[in-house]
Amino acid sequence: MELIHSSRDALVRKLQIVSNIVERRNTLPVLANILLKKNGGVLTLLSSDIEMQIQTSADVGEGGGDTATTVAARKFLDILRSLPDESDVVVKLDGKKMTVQAKKSRFALQTLPAEDFPLVQEPKEWLTQITLPQKMLKNLLGMVHFSMAQQDLRYYLNGVLLVIDAAHVRAVATDGHRLAYAEAAGQGGAGKHEVIIPRKTVLELSRLLAETDDPVTIDLAANQAKFTFSDITLITKLVEGKFPDYQRVIPKNHQHKVVMSRDTLLHSLQRASILTSDKFRGIRWVLGAGLLTVVANNSDQEEARDELEVDYQGPEIDVGFNVNYLLDVLNNLKSETVQFTLQDGNSSALVTNPGKDDFKYVVMPMRI
Repeated sequence: MELIHSSRDALVRKLQIVSNIVERRNTLPVLANILLKKNGGVLTLLSSDIEMQIQTSADVGEGGGDTATTVAARKFLDILRSLPDESDVVVKLDGKKMTVQAKKSRFALQTLPAEDFPLVQEPKEWLTQITLPQKMLKNLLGMVHFSMAQQDLRYYLNGVLLVIDAAHVRAVATDGHRLAYAEAAGQGGAGKHEVIIPRKTVLELSRLLAETDDPVTIDLAANQAKFTFSDITLITKLVEGKFPDYQRVIPKNHQHKVVMSRDTLLHSLQRASILTSDKFRGIRWVLGAGLLTVVANNSDQEEARDELEVDYQGPEIDVGFNVNYLLDVLNNLKSETVQFTLQDGNSSALVTNPGKDDFKYVVMPMRI
């Protein structure tokens, strides 16, 4: 039975949407596959890792009849990528074998039954639905995702807190050493909703969402969320637990402010970081009248020292930071200047866009 007739490029684009979440090692072999379902001329592609499911569709079905199968995601995608650009691809299903043909190339792949593929069970009823522009959600996640924890025992830190109310949409992430907060004004719907989106889902949404005003519809249930946009449907489990009170972490009474060129500071920190070690990424800031000195040392008694002229007339502040935490925020900000608000050498620093309240980044000091 003919399953697919498509250009190579169109099929690769669709496969790339769903194949990213497929794990190479699984306790269930079928989870290394993607589900292909043909209904007439429409082909649905679906992948799952049990926690998350991504589905998309394309008008590339061939022949009559409906059928479904699963095939190894990585092998199928690698085969298609290896074919010449603009090739015509024909995919056929014969029993447990799936053949992929393009010009004089032919590949035979093993399949597993579609009925063995575990689909995410959606709730009988979603509690609420919110619609946002795709670029709004993409930007919010992009401004905070780098502060998520990775495999922290405090599982509620391994994701992004999304807070939606009638006036604003907020995203917050923290790993206990730094915190990023971003907000956007928007029609968030009635009531207030707070959910923790898992780390892997955040990274997939950041990859798949477009920089457009096209809508993304978010359906929320007690322990699931569904994101529908373009021709993609992503369903994910939510992280259960109590996210820290981020409002208490953001300093409100720091008195000493300095505004700097983002690029100039970024390049200075990149230079200084060369002489930090992999295990210890600490750098010192010595902020005095009109001057910021960035200092880095390592166990080989080597030192980097960089001086930047700044508009600052407050008391001298000598404070240490993890240079990676500063590089992360500067690489993600798009503004020409950045504002640091400090109190002393033992207090956290607040990073903002000058004159704006839509982004806040808090980084804790470290002993140098």
